[in-house]
Amino acid sequence: MTDSPTPSFTVFSASRRIASGSLPAVALVVKQAMESPGADPVLIFDDATGRSIDIDVRGPDEEVLARLSPDTVTDTVTDAGAVAPRGRGRPRLGVVAREVTLLPRHWEWLATQSGGASVALRKLVEAARRSSGGQDRSRQAQERAYHFMSAMAGDLPGFEEAARALFANDRVRLGEMVAPWPADVRDHALALAFGNER
Repeated sequence: MTDSPTPSFTVFSASRRIASGSLPAVALVVKQAMESPGADPVLIFDDATGRSIDIDVRGPDEEVLARLSPDTVTDTVTDAGAVAPRGRGRPRLGVVAREVTLLPRHWEWLATQSGGASVALRKLVEAARRSSGGQDRSRQAQERAYHFMSAMAGDLPGFEEAARALFANDRVRLGEMVAPWPADVRDHALALAFGNER
């Protein structure tokens, strides 16, 4: 499993990008922008999802930053620095129990698999993830770009046609439709949709 990249956020004031980076880095920019006289509305976007988020920027900088990284957050799956003694029984794998509804013939097949139903299902899911990874990444990129475009460009000319081009994976048509949009909005939408592939 690869390490996930550091979460990235992008801040817009009206249609102008004013900051990008980690949440603590952009939070102080947001605070400063919102405290400026006659400030335009400020939106923060999670670059992983394309959705806007809200943060509380009231109070001194230290309080703003403290609210962003509460000390109570811990990683329940792995803790690289700690080696806990292993107790009796099955190892902790970070598995989550949920209900699965299958047809009787599916349950019968799973019952015949080495390791049982849980092992067989995990293997099937991992195989599907490997085989459809590119499609999944493409779909996620389209969704993230669409969320951003809806928030920032939903009222701009050509939005609906741009959305159709995005989901049709028609880069040329999408580029044509977003060309008249404000430069920062256009560039960020394309970056979310295609990343470094543009």
